[in-house]
Amino acid sequence: MQSIISRNGCETPEPVKAEVKGSVPSWLQGTLLRNGPGLFSVGNSEYNHWFDGLSLIHSFTFSNGEVTYRSKFLKSDTYKRNIKANKIVVSEFGTMIYPDPCKNIFSRAFTHLQNVISDFTDNNLINIIRYGQDYYASSEVNYINQIDPNTLETIGRKNYRNHIALNLATAHPHYDEEGNTYNMGTAIIGFGQPKYMIFKVPADASDKNHKKSALRKVQQICSVPFRSSLFPSYFHSFGMTENYIVFVEQPFKLDIVKLATAYFRGVNWGGCLKFDQDDMTFFHIINRKTGKEISTCFHADALVVFHHINAYEDDGHVVFDLISYKDSNLYNMFYLENIKKETSNFIQSHKSFSPPSCQRFVIPLNINKEFPRGSNLVTLTDTTAQAILQEDGSIYCQPDTLFIGLELPGINYKFNAKKYRYFYGSRLEWSPHPNKIAKFDIVERKHVEWVQKDCYPSEPVFVASPGAVEEDDGVILSSIVSADPSISPFMLVLDAKTFKEIARASIPTTVHMDLHGLFIPAADSS
Repeated sequence: MQSIISRNGCETPEPVKAEVKGSVPSWLQGTLLRNGPGLFSVGNSEYNHWFDGLSLIHSFTFSNGEVTYRSKFLKSDTYKRNIKANKIVVSEFGTMIYPDPCKNIFSRAFTHLQNVISDFTDNNLINIIRYGQDYYASSEVNYINQIDPNTLETIGRKNYRNHIALNLATAHPHYDEEGNTYNMGTAIIGFGQPKYMIFKVPADASDKNHKKSALRKVQQICSVPFRSSLFPSYFHSFGMTENYIVFVEQPFKLDIVKLATAYFRGVNWGGCLKFDQDDMTFFHIINRKTGKEISTCFHADALVVFHHINAYEDDGHVVFDLISYKDSNLYNMFYLENIKKETSNFIQSHKSFSPPSCQRFVIPLNINKEFPRGSNLVTLTDTTAQAILQEDGSIYCQPDTLFIGLELPGINYKFNAKKYRYFYGSRLEWSPHPNKIAKFDIVERKHVEWVQKDCYPSEPVFVASPGAVEEDDGVILSSIVSADPSISPFMLVLDAKTFKEIARASIPTTVHMDLHGLFIPAADSS
């Protein structure tokens, strides 16, 4: 299994037809775009971390019951510089690159100076996101790369900083029913007071010829100041309801001084993140129409969160579900030296791994400060989550644990920001790489699984049936790779309601493990 994860992928630039067993629904028309690391060495140089690998984008196109596959490396500036040099020359999350010691002293000094004034890599390997009608490969830096969703060609790099004052932005935006895109970023240096930023790109931001950047129409909704200007909270995603943005300011922090001096200290950027288990987690509830934050201080015990599942409003409460950890060891598991260990050694050395816990937090919106101190202000009857009024007027939130051992969550996105019943995800047990897919029923508190020996699924993606009313009326799509050489990689199609396999499309070429992606209905990708 380990060799599958860390082997170099290769391009399949022209579409290849998959061999379908079973029956792909004729209504399933569109393209599933997926992004993830696909090249872990260039020449004789190797990356240290799985999240460093150069982006390899692949697509699965569904048309009239048939499936075609293609893949292309993202032709980022980072990719082009590395390939031209035939070695890794751009630093990544877990791999810091230093200049050739043979260069003269002036050249070395200039290179050091360039690295202090940090210009991040544009190796956008995490997700595919939409602004207006344009599609971008994204990671968490100030650069995104526009791609053609049909051919997977790289159109060109865009810089958030040319349009809005931020240094970092998430790869997990939200989309509302009108097609507007909401996202969050961080302004660390060069933009006045350090702050977290929430912004919106309108649905009509693209020009017809796709020549102008959709980001030119970006609107800042609001900003939230750092609690500590030298230790901003790291965040990978956020929650959104009909009226509110939910931002979790967690004690998993970026050490700004360490980041600025990392190059000289021989520390990679991943080493600039630290988890402060003695600190608290703070919840910011911001009206996404007015930009005003609710003034009450909502807090919880220390946790680490990467992925939100969903959020909604219910009878005067904001309910949000996320996947939390008790520590930040997840990133360490993905160092390639750890991934390459034999399964038994891997399990032994990561027995202390904090499993992902799907948790529900509930924030009461109508707070009567006259309530007795110590009372629980949550009045919903379908959850054990609590919000305890403290002596100082703050609210201490305790979660309702829904499920343990699931990551890469997905939902029927038509129920995003609404009360919902089901979520889907990849089961994480002994390894950071999943070997099962699960569907969880929040009402019944039960789950069902799909599993096949030696097979490793990607993040499950829900696609609703046309005209569907029921939340789980649709299919689940997941790209599967296998450690068994006799099993070709395949696209799995499950009936989301029964969780039974209805089709699989075997791909006649190599397929890499990926991270995140987006399904684009046929009408939207033209």
